[in-house]
Amino acid sequence: MLETIARRDRDFGTPASTQTTYVRLTIDGIAIDVPEGSSVMRAAAEAGINIPKLCASDNLEAFGSCRLCLVQIEGRRGYPASCTTPVEDGMVIHTENQKLHELRRGVMELYISDHPLDCLTCPANGDCELQDMAGVVGLRNVRYGFEGANHLNDTPDTSNPYFTYDPAKCIVCSRCVRACDEVQGTFALTVDGRGFASRITAGQNDGFLGSECVSCGACVQACPTSSLMENSVIEQGLGEHSVITTCAYCGVGCAFKVDMKGQEVVRMVPWKDGKANRGHSCVKGRFAWGYATHKDRMTKPMIRSHISEPWREVSWDEAINYAASEIRRIQNKYGRDSVGGITSSRCTNEETYLVQKLVRAAFGTNNVDTCARVCHSPTGYGLKTTIGESAGTQTFDSVMHTDVIILMGANPSAAHPVFASRLKRRLREGAKLIVIDPRRIELVQAPHVKADFHLPVRPGTNTALLTCMAHVIATEGLIDEAFVAERCEAEDFEHWREFVARPEYSPEAMESETGVPAADVRGAARLFATHGNGSIYYGLGVTEHSQGSTTVMAIANLAMATGNYGREGVGVNPLRGQNNVQGSCDMGSFPHELPGYRHVSDDAVRHQFEQDWGVTLQAEPGLRLPNMFDAAIGGSFKGLYCQGEDIVQSDPNTQHVAAALAAMECVIIQDIFLNETAKYAHVFLPGSSFLEKDGTFTNAERRVSRVRKVMEPMGGLGDWEATCALSNALGYPMQYSHPSQIMDEIARLTPTFTGVSFDKIDALGGSVQWPCNEDAPDGTPIMHVDTFVRGKGRFMITKYVPSDERSTRKFPLLLTTGRTLTQYNVGAQTRRTSNVLWHDEDLLEMHPHDAEDRGIQSGDMVAIASRAGETVLRADVTDRVQPGVLYTTFHFPESGANVVTTDSTDWATDCPEYKVTAVQARRVTEPSAWQAQWSRFSDVQTQLLEQRIREGDAISKAAPGPTVRPAKQKEKITVDASAAKARQSETDARTTPALASES
Repeated sequence: MLETIARRDRDFGTPASTQTTYVRLTIDGIAIDVPEGSSVMRAAAEAGINIPKLCASDNLEAFGSCRLCLVQIEGRRGYPASCTTPVEDGMVIHTENQKLHELRRGVMELYISDHPLDCLTCPANGDCELQDMAGVVGLRNVRYGFEGANHLNDTPDTSNPYFTYDPAKCIVCSRCVRACDEVQGTFALTVDGRGFASRITAGQNDGFLGSECVSCGACVQACPTSSLMENSVIEQGLGEHSVITTCAYCGVGCAFKVDMKGQEVVRMVPWKDGKANRGHSCVKGRFAWGYATHKDRMTKPMIRSHISEPWREVSWDEAINYAASEIRRIQNKYGRDSVGGITSSRCTNEETYLVQKLVRAAFGTNNVDTCARVCHSPTGYGLKTTIGESAGTQTFDSVMHTDVIILMGANPSAAHPVFASRLKRRLREGAKLIVIDPRRIELVQAPHVKADFHLPVRPGTNTALLTCMAHVIATEGLIDEAFVAERCEAEDFEHWREFVARPEYSPEAMESETGVPAADVRGAARLFATHGNGSIYYGLGVTEHSQGSTTVMAIANLAMATGNYGREGVGVNPLRGQNNVQGSCDMGSFPHELPGYRHVSDDAVRHQFEQDWGVTLQAEPGLRLPNMFDAAIGGSFKGLYCQGEDIVQSDPNTQHVAAALAAMECVIIQDIFLNETAKYAHVFLPGSSFLEKDGTFTNAERRVSRVRKVMEPMGGLGDWEATCALSNALGYPMQYSHPSQIMDEIARLTPTFTGVSFDKIDALGGSVQWPCNEDAPDGTPIMHVDTFVRGKGRFMITKYVPSDERSTRKFPLLLTTGRTLTQYNVGAQTRRTSNVLWHDEDLLEMHPHDAEDRGIQSGDMVAIASRAGETVLRADVTDRVQPGVLYTTFHFPESGANVVTTDSTDWATDCPEYKVTAVQARRVTEPSAWQAQWSRFSDVQTQLLEQRIREGDAISKAAPGPTVRPAKQKEKITVDASAAKARQSETDARTTPALASES
């Protein structure tokens, strides 16, 4: 187990050299061979000699300001700084002698002369590099008093909710500034003034909260004193032990060192040996973990026979037995296939595997699906069809070797910020960037980063645009003919070449459809095809379309045509939105696939699982999520087990989803909070947060990383234990004593995981990338190296079919959705943290032309109506969006973004078309009727939870209710229910039966 009591990871002072030629030198009598380009400090550290330092860190370029790392080099005058001095062959270096000792002690004495001597009461006591170095150099007294000018009374900046900047303890080493520049790439900090007047400032002396600081924590981690310190450490003190685990937010999968006091989390620090994040983090993973112990956590099982009845707290045994009896009652009455389950991309691989096993083996049906259906299912279909594997091809590190990047339908600065920081670093080194997005995202023009091309594609026309780019590559002789001839199927390629070369797919012919100037399309295509290593990164702006699968295939085609597979710096890389989207797919969560993406109709595969599980499995695929909803409304689907997903808030056409759930006779919800879906539940099982789990997550680069439990589940059982209990109650035994045994079973049955085990992951430093098997015992960082997984790559015809969601006279605008940095997904976690200080409501971005036409100004309430429904959002008038396009986020349930999204889906996978909804907008003065109803339920739920917290009582009088908003946010929405009801539209009249009955 990767557990440590060390305060800090070992720091070699300067980055490792990438040179392959070695030189030999002698340091303190020790001969050592190191790569050319290494610093003397790094070479000494490699030899086990730690030269004193303060301004140096091995994740930052050498700076040479502290003058503490002086050394003596034979044959040279003076005492150079070891961090900025490169090694040379034959060097003889001395790191310790009397003169060096005197120099270092004098330097340290100057530092301490303007530093508080309050070590015993300082929050960094025991974790302070300045304190350590004072001891190393033997400082025993300071000759200089505090009578003169000093900074001891400077006022701390406490504006940021997560950390404090105390200038009195700052030694102006610039490590925080360099971390912000080099690691994060935000350039929010600077050294203001010179000499004695020097101090660190955020922005234009704006304070950290008011500046461009994104609260990633890189500056806090870099600070060698307590000048920048986590508020949690200031309040609670330092932890007494640490555990390495994996973040449970986005698909980057950052490794963290969790500092603990017993079972209390003190702080989370990005682990520098984490292969996905390399010691970096974002505001969510670094600081927004307080939700795990939030007062809203549900810790008792509850049941009720009807959603109009109050909840009743019960024991785990009673809840499990009741759920099992209801499942069996429904199956006996309506048939075996009248029930199903939903796995979660929030849960571990082991937990997800058990849920699909429960559905297939205990329920006896293939009616299992996952939230990946509504985000990245087109990735699975498109990549499986073209190159043979439903996953990204590279590591995140690979971006540092790319020369030109296509970033399509993704905003990594907001949704995958740790990867975005690495991407920005590569761009600052000279890589080119092509952004394909209807909105001007931050990377189009950020500090020291500017896209070479921004192609503001009209929502719904992704396939057309990529086919235009392929047209340019094919007709201008830019295809990598040698790669295609060796690696791809010839007949399909020739069909594709003929197809894309047609005149109707020229950029000029499609310009009126895509909205992108033909000259820009041609320039971007030529740049990608001719500028060296080309990589493509894409997100939900590609997949969540009616042609999502087609667009993924178009991306794969483009990469094959230009020879960009099988080496560093190239490839096709889907940026997964949630922490375990990749894993939930790998584990067999789709109704047509068993673990490892093998079809249920394959007799040999199915028989392998039947023999291992001891049951007979269905050979026909089960119902997808949309099919479950339709069948529920139709009366044939009556029971659902949903672990860790809030489908009412996250799935499209909210009223349709709610109606489906209301039509069911037993909905079992397992979650950490009472969410929107719990309004329609009959059984509520308390879930566990990632801090209460043992298992693994699989990130966007196929990296299987360990998740380690740092505290016991607040609800008494882990998620996997609850699933096992339900299965046992249903009569199908699941006997595991630890999640490692579940992974052993996964490995036994899944070819790409045969070499994966908890012990193997630990032995490889915390993670391994699948495939991991006999052919690749240490994992596979880069896929499709010599051949594609399917053998020859297959070019697919990508005919553009316009979306049904097109601008009309009735609905002239196109609504698209996305995420913001400080909130996450449906907001259940981040809304219960201080992240609400940055983003406390979903806003509707609208171009000034569209706003002026409708008499709308920023701050106005705007009703947006589609053929599915209507909701009201506050306007943000901005030119980030193009005319005719609206944009919003979906982090707050009362916003109702998915009330207006429709049932339009991808042709191949039923992935909803979130990114294109035809709407009309108008200025209003009150929220919609739907929001009025939501507010009534919210108020009831708020009162219930507050009473429960105040009195410690069981929830015995609960009506169905959604998640609770922080008090600060309640001021944002004022609902006049009577006024909203009076203006209820024809669409609003389609309110779900459940809402009507509950009101």
